[in-house]
Amino acid sequence: MNRCEPTAGEIGHRTPVLIVGGSLVGLSASLFLGRLGVAHTLVERHAGTSIHPRGRGNNVRTMELFRGAGAGERIRQAASVLSGNNGILQVPSLAGGRDEGEWLFREIDPGGGLARFSPAQWCLCSQNNLEPVLRHSALELGGDLRFATELMSFEQDAEGVTAQVKSRESGEHLTIRADYLVAADGPRSPVRERLGIAQSGPGDLFHNVSITFVSRSLADVVGERRFIVCYLTGPQADGALLPVDNTERWVFHAPWHPERGETLEEFTDERCVQHIRRAVGVADLDVEITGKAPWHAAQRVAEQYAQGRVFLVGDAAHEMPPTGAFGSNTGIQDAHNLAWKLAAVLQGWAAPALLASYGTERRPVAEATSNRASARSAEHSHPGYAPGVETGGPPGRKGGILNVVLGYRYPHGAVLGADPEQPVVPDRLHLTGEPGTRAPHLWLQRGTERLSTLDLYERTLVLLCGAGDPGGWHTAAAAVAEDLAVPLAAYRIGTSDSGGGEEGADLAPSDGQDWAQAHGVTESGAILVRPDGFVAWRSPQAAEDPGAQLRAAVRGILGRE
Repeated sequence: MNRCEPTAGEIGHRTPVLIVGGSLVGLSASLFLGRLGVAHTLVERHAGTSIHPRGRGNNVRTMELFRGAGAGERIRQAASVLSGNNGILQVPSLAGGRDEGEWLFREIDPGGGLARFSPAQWCLCSQNNLEPVLRHSALELGGDLRFATELMSFEQDAEGVTAQVKSRESGEHLTIRADYLVAADGPRSPVRERLGIAQSGPGDLFHNVSITFVSRSLADVVGERRFIVCYLTGPQADGALLPVDNTERWVFHAPWHPERGETLEEFTDERCVQHIRRAVGVADLDVEITGKAPWHAAQRVAEQYAQGRVFLVGDAAHEMPPTGAFGSNTGIQDAHNLAWKLAAVLQGWAAPALLASYGTERRPVAEATSNRASARSAEHSHPGYAPGVETGGPPGRKGGILNVVLGYRYPHGAVLGADPEQPVVPDRLHLTGEPGTRAPHLWLQRGTERLSTLDLYERTLVLLCGAGDPGGWHTAAAAVAEDLAVPLAAYRIGTSDSGGGEEGADLAPSDGQDWAQAHGVTESGAILVRPDGFVAWRSPQAAEDPGAQLRAAVRGILGRE
């Protein structure tokens, strides 16, 4: 039993899942669970969503998940004000010539090559704009979201978790009984601390004060340089400038050195105004400070992602250098990985043993990703500031980061046949249907409907096989689904632009691609994909007994052996 302060009183509320923390990752967990039909309650100590424009870079994998959860278009609408911003500029000041400085990169997806791998795109949506969309979408799905409500204590036993929460508005206490608790309560995670879970890694890297301000003349100084972020490297005052609306609202990240005894109180409005003016290079720039918030760049990973019925997600599980905005994106993807597994267990089609694969899969990804982020931060750092913050795009000239964003793999976990010798993050993006990797993206036609293969994956296991079912897999899938009482959808994919009208085909590639070749199988083979879009297992060719093979694979993946 893990226990903090003893809870007291009768159970006042019961829920299958209690989410602690209602920021990006907690709200994403609520959205994903809601899509899967899992009732849950979320508690967040703050009265509302974030009001500070931070955490703006949502990478392509995250946008795939939001697209699949029905929130992608809403998020793009919320992000429309920055839709024309691209690139990272590094310059001594903005007051010099418009050609001065160096673009570390100009476009997130130069040449449009990303479309070969994904139906989604990067999206620059600040946290203060994204969280309300997630909250609204989660509420529409029936999420029980309780803001201004703080977790006071919890204890767990073999059957569930009992938590004591307090309304910060009324002071009323409530006892909640949940089957599982998901801790999305940030880098200082009280839940992680109460569980006694240690962290590993270098620790704190650097510190900044994030300053929001209004300047109506700064847009004239910036001109047509529509950057995502500008690193100002002048010797008098360095830092990073980020546009909020490209007209009058801005954010400036100023270096802060608490290790030298510098306190937050020293960052007075006057000091911040003068620092911004010197950094921009305009002595009389109009600057009105509207907010200040400290933040700390760190690299830490929890030594375990779960203890009993309590799971860590997001910053509670890992902190990462800000380069590439990997931290928030990895956290959202944590929540997605955990959500389908909780749904499968709670709905009775997977054994509780499946939940152990959450940490087995996600912790190595966090370690590998944070190491890549740290290396890239060091590549592009300059005195007083470590660039790369919150961009979400390729952070430098040495190439993109698709291998990190889309190419990470699960060598171990709820997969069968994965190569344990392959690195978690490969040097090159390689999505060819190997077990443990994100399934390939192909555009398909179903009558007049155009959809991606990724659109097939969310609520069930999915089996793909050839038109006419040459290997008998489609027939076997129906029998296995009934026998094991597992939601298992099966699709026969054609070999031509037939719009799914080919005899014995449910779907057909709309661009003439060979689905079997793209997935590393023959026409008589099959591939099994999890609800999160990762390949669980594949048979490159026909099997002597497809039913037996598929049944064994499904049982193994779901922990039902």
